[in-house]
Parts: sequence; C-alpha cells; structure tokens
Amino acid sequence: MDPLVIYVVLGACAAGFVQGLSGFAFGLIAMAFWVWSVPPQLAAPMVVFGSLIGQILALGSLRRGFSLRRALPFILGGVLGVPAGAALLPHIDQTIFKAVIGALLTIWCPAMLFIRELPRIHHGGALADGTAGLIGGVMGGLGGLTGPAPTLWCALRGWDKDAQRAVFQSFNLVMHMLTLAVYLASGLITDEAAGMFIVIAPAMAIPALIGARLYARFSDATFRRVVLTLLLISGVVLLISSLAKLAA
Repeated sequence: MDPLVIYVVLGACAAGFVQGLSGFAFGLIAMAFWVWSVPPQLAAPMVVFGSLIGQILALGSLRRGFSLRRALPFILGGVLGVPAGAALLPHIDQTIFKAVIGALLTIWCPAMLFIRELPRIHHGGALADGTAGLIGGVMGGLGGLTGPAPTLWCALRGWDKDAQRAVFQSFNLVMHMLTLAVYLASGLITDEAAGMFIVIAPAMAIPALIGARLYARFSDATFRRVVLTLLLISGVVLLISSLAKLAA
C-alpha cells in the first residue's frame, strides 16, 4: 500500500475519534500525521473535508444545548473570515503559520489547565463572540483550523459542556461547508484531493461515532480538561513538526 495512503488513514481514524469525542480538533489531530507526508496545499482541503464529515456524523449531539442566538455571532464572523483566509492561502507560508499556532497553543493551554477555575468573560457580548468567529474563519480558510479560537473563547465564556459544544460544532459545520465551497470555486480541490476524500470518509466514520457516544459520559470539568489537553497536544505537535521543517 502507498505510504501516503497509510498516513492518511491513520490520521483520519485518530482525528475522527477525537472529533467525535470533543466536537472539534479534526484538523489539529490529522495534521499530526499528515504534516510528515502530505503537501500543505493538499492537506488544507483534506482537513476541511474530514472535519465536515465528522460534524455531519455528530449532528445528533447538537440537540443538547443549541441556541441560535448564541451561535449566530460566531457563524457570521466566520463567514467573513473564511474567504479572507482562503485568499491568503497561496501567499502564506503554511509551515510558519502552523508554527505560530502551535506556539500559542503550547503556551496558553497549560496555563488554563493549571487554573482550577477558568476566568469567566461576560463582557463584549455578540461583538466579542463574532470576533472569535472571525479569527476562526480566517484560520479555517488558511488551513482548516477553525476550532482553536472559538473553542478557547467558549471555554472562557463559562458555558456548560453542551452549550460550548453546540456553539463550536455548529460554527465548524458552517465554516467547513463554506471553506470547501470556496476551495472548489478557487480550483484548490484537485483530482488528487478528491481521491484522498474517498479514503478519508470511510476511515473516520466508525471512530467518530464511537467518540460521540463516549462524549455523553463527560462532566463539565472533564470536558474542559479534555479540550485543553487536546489543544495542548496538537499545539506541541504542530510546533515541533513546523520547527523541524524550518530547520531543514
């Protein structure tokens, strides 16, 4: 079997399970596998496609805690951010971009894990939520990484786990649909990418469903620790792999 296909399958399985468990992080986990063998311009549409499939498989969890009023500012901000990120994609060094994101996550997440009670931000209202969505949209357009910004912001808002998941899962669902449409219109989805889509979808389906079933067993505190730990691990992997490429 082609080594590239093996990396793609392993990344899709691991990322599908984590996304089903947490509601996000497909791109962060998948890139831990794909960054070693998949070219950046091919990896971006692969991440977006896999993330979208994972969100569709976990739609049932949106029934708990969903509020359109709460989610809409994030979505509107993301709608503005995705085209900007996609337009920047051919001009941004993906290695440096991922190194910066990895460094930020590596610094921020441990600090949040060591705090017994996260500070709760009640100010800013819909404008602040929309800004988090805008940042997520730009990062999604650049590399399919829509999750970190709105996920961290939801945690700081102090909402319970169902409310948090409903926001960033509905946000990611819309963002991935929009990003994939933008990629398609821009000609970024090549025949090679389409072939990888056929590999990703079946590889991630069962792990994602298993992860979604396990999510129901989490308390709010456990969910917070899982989210921050996943972001930390992903940040470390992104940082190390990016620095290795820069050094080379």
